Amino acid sequence: MTQPSDNRTKRAALIINPVKNTGADIRAIVSELCAAEGWDEVLYLETSADDPGRGQAQQAVDAGVDVVIAAGGDGTVRCVAEVVNGTGIALGLIPLGTGNLLARNLDIAVDNPREAAKAALFGTERNVDVVHVTVDRAQDSHVFLVMAGLGFDASIMADTRDDLKDKVGWLAYVDAGIRNLSGKPARTQITLDGGEVIERRLRSVMGGNCGKIMGGLEIFPGAKIDDGLLDIMTVAPTGRLGWLGVVGKLFARGKGKDPSLEYFQCKEAEIQLDEPQEIQLDGDPLGKGTHMALRVDANSLRLRMPYGRKDPAVVTHPEP
Repeated sequence: MTQPSDNRTKRAALIINPVKNTGADIRAIVSELCAAEGWDEVLYLETSADDPGRGQAQQAVDAGVDVVIAAGGDGTVRCVAEVVNGTGIALGLIPLGTGNLLARNLDIAVDNPREAAKAALFGTERNVDVVHVTVDRAQDSHVFLVMAGLGFDASIMADTRDDLKDKVGWLAYVDAGIRNLSGKPARTQITLDGGEVIERRLRSVMGGNCGKIMGGLEIFPGAKIDDGLLDIMTVAPTGRLGWLGVVGKLFARGKGKDPSLEYFQCKEAEIQLDEPQEIQLDGDPLGKGTHMALRVDANSLRLRMPYGRKDPAVVTHPEP
């Protein structure tokens, strides 16, 4: 699609998940900021249980807006990005979810909707990678911007209680993690960039596009959202204290010889399991599957973020 011309009045589309209520009037904030800059009236679209953002994003793209703002959690952002990716239209974020992992990686304010809206409308732009995912060899693919997983991590997402998330936020994931610690490893075959098959017995396989999670912990050390590479992490705790080895190596940023945690980099990956496991994309549970194919679409999404120095742990060429 041709990018909107700079010699006309600009327009933003705001796609908001109405369930994510932070107390702030997001529509009023965005409308006020746009009006102050002489932009056209905001195209306002709400997601629904039947359409979590894709249809609304297509309406915005068809309308030829200059920026599409996804206001919601990582799931809303992922669905909107799936449509905006490759169009040349910029994507902005106003984080309203529990995790807001993409926003945290990009230093977008997670507790100040007005500052996030300013970055979404008037911030700097970076071209970032998007990862396409096909589950069980389906015709249709999905995308993710932060991370995807099969096994233990996906079980946490599928088993997290929504009522507890509303009460204690991200600590609800800790509760689900504890309840899913026990379990058997699955026989797994991993192929990276068409190379030799890597065989393991694993509790989890994860693919990362950027590395940080809650608390600033870098779960994929060295992963950058614009390097054209996919980071793969395998988790295989052994023995009664196996999970301590996993946690220890995570806090050591992957350093050490403990085989409970391994890292790989590639542009494409194929993961085959002997038995179905839970699957998640950016925190959205997709049900169970036995096969997942991942492919990096390098620098295909224009993403708005705040001005200022970017963390070298996130992007390849931080701004001075």
